[in-house]
Amino acid sequence: QVQLVESGGGLVQVGGSLRLSCAASGLTFANYAMAWFRRAPGKEREFVGTVSWTGGGTWSADAVKTRVTISRDNAKNTVYLQMDRPKPEDTAVYYCAASGGQFGPEAHKYGYWGQGIQVTVSS
Repeated sequence: QVQLVESGGGLVQVGGSLRLSCAASGLTFANYAMAWFRRAPGKEREFVGTVSWTGGGTWSADAVKTRVTISRDNAKNTVYLQMDRPKPEDTAVYYCAASGGQFGPEAHKYGYWGQGIQVTVSS
């Protein structure tokens, strides 16, 4: 049974920093591209960033790419999202996802999803 469990969310201050983790189990982690998506209140789910199987390739959404770093530790079966200088518009539920196939920003490529974790950016 595949499980993706996000942690590290909560309330953060504008201009601070945020680090989310996603621990994976039930799959051969190094064989999966991993991604982060988010859903803000009243909005559709959107792509945040993705990292390839070895961590050598990353791709972040234009809206966040100057502030976001996606990384992974295959020894720990964990993927990370580091966000610097968060803004109120970054408030959302953040989801990690795993793709056993293609690497990219499209949600349909990801067959496994976490339950999501709330991040609230306060000024």
